[in-house]
Amino acid sequence: PRNDCIAAEQLCLLDSTCNATYRILENCALAKTRVLPLDHDSRVRCLNAELDLGNSSLLHCRCHRRMKRQEHCLRVFWTVHSSMTDGYFNLETSPYENPANEEHWKTDYNKLAALLSGKDCSQLAGDATNPCLKATHVCNLSKKCVRLRTDYASICTKGAGSEDMCDRRKCHRGLRNFFEKVPEDFTKRILFCPCKDELCGERRRKTIVPDCSFQYNTKPNCLWLLDSCLEDHICKSRLADFQQNCQPADMSPDGCSQHNHAACLQAYMGMIGTPMTPNYVSNSSVEVSLWCTCESSGNQKEKCDQILGMFESNKCL
Repeated sequence: PRNDCIAAEQLCLLDSTCNATYRILENCALAKTRVLPLDHDSRVRCLNAELDLGNSSLLHCRCHRRMKRQEHCLRVFWTVHSSMTDGYFNLETSPYENPANEEHWKTDYNKLAALLSGKDCSQLAGDATNPCLKATHVCNLSKKCVRLRTDYASICTKGAGSEDMCDRRKCHRGLRNFFEKVPEDFTKRILFCPCKDELCGERRRKTIVPDCSFQYNTKPNCLWLLDSCLEDHICKSRLADFQQNCQPADMSPDGCSQHNHAACLQAYMGMIGTPMTPNYVSNSSVEVSLWCTCESSGNQKEKCDQILGMFESNKCL
């Protein structure tokens, strides 16, 4: 049976000892959202409460990428693991269940693609040379894919690049909806389509409507981007998942320490629609980056370069 954190929390609240320990941890997590650092006694009390959970199912619970009430589940996870995030950006453990354990989302992508290739339409003329265009046309044949894609596109293009600023929060929510609810067969092909020319590359780069979801007028510092990510349960969780699944390794054939390139791509897609949304840097390459800079980072330059390096020079991606 799946051990999700919402079910584990309910079990814990029914047990008086576990309930009391959990309330202490909730206060610890709350204190960490405030600027003041915890004093020594409070830190000890928080660590002891984590140890007191011992073998409770709360300690080993996980969340699922496509579950309802995902934010609630993630809040429970970070309440129990709050000592992991003591101002340290290597989050180590992903709150998400291993993708291999998640049931495979059976999709009809191939069926729709076959249907598409059987059509003789002039509008599909570019499909053979432009895989990104083909992926979009297949998406248009799936009700869910086309609906959620149209949703985020209309939100993100409203006011993008003009005087009236686009609503970035709504745009990000629309993107997360698309990448969470549409089967991966569709989303992966749209985002990672292999391009041979710049026309295709431009379409790929513009998939997430970067004028609204990715770029600001000026580039913020990457440490600021990280701070805003760590304040948000979803972003912090996606970053932990990305760090776990996209850890580069020189000796590995696919460049990933987990030997699972597919899990890394899934984790990368999870970052889209968060404050740390990555994107392609040009129409002519597959290089990706964050929209931020490490200039004037002072004595934190090394940490800043590390954040940027997770995306810019990651062999696993």
